[in-house]
Amino acid sequence: MERPRGRDASRSDDPLFPARHAPRCAGLDELDGLVARCRACPRLVAWREEVARVKRAAFQDQEYWGRPVPGFGPADAPLAVVGLAPAAHGANRTGRMFTGDTAGDFLFAALYEVGLASQPTSRHTGDGLTLRGVRLTAPVHCAPPANRPAADERDACRPWLSAELRLLAPSLRAVVALGGFGWQALLPAIRGSGRPLPRPWPAFGHGAHAVLPAAEGFPYPLHLLGSYHPSRRNTFTGRLTRPMLVGVLRRAAELADLPGGR
Repeated sequence: MERPRGRDASRSDDPLFPARHAPRCAGLDELDGLVARCRACPRLVAWREEVARVKRAAFQDQEYWGRPVPGFGPADAPLAVVGLAPAAHGANRTGRMFTGDTAGDFLFAALYEVGLASQPTSRHTGDGLTLRGVRLTAPVHCAPPANRPAADERDACRPWLSAELRLLAPSLRAVVALGGFGWQALLPAIRGSGRPLPRPWPAFGHGAHAVLPAAEGFPYPLHLLGSYHPSRRNTFTGRLTRPMLVGVLRRAAELADLPGGR
């Protein structure tokens, strides 16, 4: 993406704001704060703020978050789950990844069954939910119109994910990618974090499993696992069932040496 002339790249509405600031982050708290400030993609900014202003009728009495949604989970997590997440009236409303929509309901019920979440529901930021050894994040941190981010928006957001993976590297052993979009966005983000990728890149599929060897700065081999996304379409049609998702998460927990692994 070409930088507009005369634009200060320290401003949150500069297209290079993520690329300039993400690599400098020394911790996840700093990263999350910068993510929440980002205004690099005009179309996404306009959409998320319009949704937060108009609101859905069922949530008229609630104040919407209306900003990019940071990752959620411990900074020393050995497992990460990456997928298209900020729904317009879900995380864009609640401010927490995968929280407040049907996809999140499906995911958190599965995480709870595996022992990775303290409760099976995720309603709002004050509901007492904690995650155990897993961090949830997304390749695009803003709610996109029709749940379809443009390629340039995905690419502009990639430095945040690369930085998150780099900061998790001391403990990270496995990553679950939800959906083909999550898988295809995850691979270049892994490369951007400094970890080498094999050629050809591994292909997505439900239950796909690839292993990236340990490398300098990355003390553990990284297991990549694929799952269909818990979208309404996939879960209502039976393409993704709860046992299918639980199976992938349980295998990931095992590979990450978490208690929920079989």
